[in-house]
Amino acid sequence: MKLEMICTGEEILAGQVVDTNAAWLGERLMEQGIEMQRRVTVGDRLEDLVSVFQERSQSADVILVNGGLGPTEDDMSALAMAQAIGEGLVECAVWIERLEHWYASQGRTMPASNAKQALLPASAVMVDNPVGTACGFRVKLNKAWLFFTPGVPHEFKQMVDEQFIPFIVSEYNVTEKTQLHKLLTFGVGESSLADDLDKLVIPEGITLGYRSTMPHIEIKLFARGEQAASVLSETVEKVKTVLGDSLVSDRHSSLAAEVNQRLLEQGKSLSIAESCTMGGMANELLVQPNSAEYFHQAVIAINDASKKQLLNITTEIFEKYGATSIEMAVAMARSVRQPLDSDYALAISDIAEVEVDRRQRITVSIALVSQNNVWHQTIDIPFRRPEMFRSICAAVAYDMLRRALLGSPPIVTYPFIRRC
Repeated sequence: MKLEMICTGEEILAGQVVDTNAAWLGERLMEQGIEMQRRVTVGDRLEDLVSVFQERSQSADVILVNGGLGPTEDDMSALAMAQAIGEGLVECAVWIERLEHWYASQGRTMPASNAKQALLPASAVMVDNPVGTACGFRVKLNKAWLFFTPGVPHEFKQMVDEQFIPFIVSEYNVTEKTQLHKLLTFGVGESSLADDLDKLVIPEGITLGYRSTMPHIEIKLFARGEQAASVLSETVEKVKTVLGDSLVSDRHSSLAAEVNQRLLEQGKSLSIAESCTMGGMANELLVQPNSAEYFHQAVIAINDASKKQLLNITTEIFEKYGATSIEMAVAMARSVRQPLDSDYALAISDIAEVEVDRRQRITVSIALVSQNNVWHQTIDIPFRRPEMFRSICAAVAYDMLRRALLGSPPIVTYPFIRRC
């Protein structure tokens, strides 16, 4: 089965909207052992939509078309499909009745424009949308089934799970046994990981892939068929051995998610004090499920005054060591841990610009404090882009905590990060 996706919308082409639906679909299909061969994005122009429907339907077996089913004039997917297949639009009685009933139940009169959402190509099969006003539909053109869904993410995702995936599994007899295993790494670049893993003999039927979501690199092992699936576990263990310290999770897509799970499992509490990461480190955890069960507090101390007032940092530390020092990071961590007697506290200092080998470097100090131990390091990160710099700082801090929770030494060497 050759599966493709067509995404519609001028706002996507113009960069005004990030197409999260496409990324989500690719991931969802892969979890089901189904691979997408191609993805195309088209603007809201009738002739372009007609052309791409006709062109891709000659090659693909099934095409998911996302977007363009709304009530306004720039929603053209149904009209374009009708023109591509050479037929007219007809009103779907089932859907117009559903719309009228829904508006009546809300005590409202249905706007005339919504009737457009019940107009489908004459040969279309309606596809239910249980959470929106735009029904989906599917049409056969040339060799392909084109399956249309609205662009609203929560509507799209529910229809994919309840309508689209069951359809392709049934229609194309997707029965081959497949398995997917993901490994999250941190601290080693993609090319270096590939150099090391290329030395492994990977069994036939297992594909090794990489996905860069800096500051992480995700390793994907995809097994196709009974034989490949039967040896996937032992292959994963071999890959883990090669990854060594760079492996940070085999169950989550970020270090924050892994730390969240471990804190919950161990019943440990955490407080955070941060400066150069500007609240980003705390936010990564606070958006995780059930983080309120262990998260005590976060203090974002951007300047000297906030460090003195909120964290009680003494004048002596400022004068003797400075705001970017290890001593400052340790003092911040100790201070934020103390009020609620947190099991752990993390702190990140301000940045410092230093000259190393005649080159300007940016360093930051990170401290992890428990009830009985203190670990700290100053690191030199070779990324100047602020978002990336902050992201890596937070990842190093979380990796220190993750290792402490595992009972391992919290400080390790990362190939692309120099410890000062």
